[in-house]
Amino acid sequence: MPALASHRKPRTRVRTTTPAVGLTTAALASVTLLSTQSAMAAPAPKAGIEDVQKQVDDLYRQAGTATQQYNQAKEAAATQRTKVDALLDDVAKRADQLNEARRTLGTYAAAQYRSGTIAPSATFFLADDPQSYFDQNQLMNRMTSRQQKAITDFRTQQTKAAKKRAEAVQSLETLTTTQTTLRTSKQDVQKKLGEARALLSKLTVEEKARLAELERKKEAEARRKAEELAKQQAAAKAEADRKAAEAAKEAGSGTGTGTGTGTSTGSGSSATTKAEKVLAFARAQIGKPYVWGATGPSSYDCSGLTQAAWKAAGVDIPRTTWDQVKTGTRVATADLRPGDLVFFYDDISHVGIYKGDGMMIHAPKPGANVREESIYYMPIYGSVRPA
Repeated sequence: MPALASHRKPRTRVRTTTPAVGLTTAALASVTLLSTQSAMAAPAPKAGIEDVQKQVDDLYRQAGTATQQYNQAKEAAATQRTKVDALLDDVAKRADQLNEARRTLGTYAAAQYRSGTIAPSATFFLADDPQSYFDQNQLMNRMTSRQQKAITDFRTQQTKAAKKRAEAVQSLETLTTTQTTLRTSKQDVQKKLGEARALLSKLTVEEKARLAELERKKEAEARRKAEELAKQQAAAKAEADRKAAEAAKEAGSGTGTGTGTGTSTGSGSSATTKAEKVLAFARAQIGKPYVWGATGPSSYDCSGLTQAAWKAAGVDIPRTTWDQVKTGTRVATADLRPGDLVFFYDDISHVGIYKGDGMMIHAPKPGANVREESIYYMPIYGSVRPA
């Protein structure tokens, strides 16, 4: 009986391994390609103009800090140089004194060598008479005393000269260290200013315009705050005047009141006169360029201007902002008077001269000139009244 053909359909073999591998590889390749294209098509976002403004302001502030470090090191180097010069002069004088003492000793030694030494008994027998012996013996005793003094003087001068030489060497080493700090601070200033210029140079025309607009808004807000302070100060003054008038009215117009008023006015007049001189000097510098490390007369940095202004009023204040802030009396912002010094930033790296109505005169930063500006343009640290 012939075999019957099977009606079952043959099973179709499904190959899953190879195509799956091929699909996975293709998918990975596609993802990699897309990622690469995306990376090429979407570069890192450029910093916004607000970020650029913040970076530039921060770099200028850091440059201001480095400038104060430079000023401090420069002043210390000058002081140390004066000390070293004085010590070297002293060493030279002591060397002359030592040489003179050495010559005196040499004279005695030569005299003793030429005369030799004679025993006292021989001197007695060789003398013409006893009185002559005693005269010669007294002379020799005096000579021995002078020799001892010469030796003592020589040793004293030798010790002092060695001490002064050691001081001079140490002072020279300190001067070298200070000069190194001076160079480092100078390099730091130049580096920060270079970074700020580099950031600004990369801005497009549109970005520069936007940056200028941000500056205008910042200045406008600072002026608004200054106007508010001016109103507050005017109101406070009016109230103080009113109370003073009432007190004077109640006290009457006797001789004692007149004398008291005269004394108070005299004291206030002295302070007012100094403040007027400070502001007159500061106003005369408006328009002169800011140059870090400069103290005038053609250019200034911030603390160089404040120091020169108060010197014009007959008051010497230190060179750096860090030392100036310790001078005089601390005053609150609400109590500021013309001539007071206003300091900025937590590191006290900037200072200006208060002129009234919330405004100041200051040397702002590299690339800018001495000008009037609101004290609220920068974060206030504190204020002092030097005198």
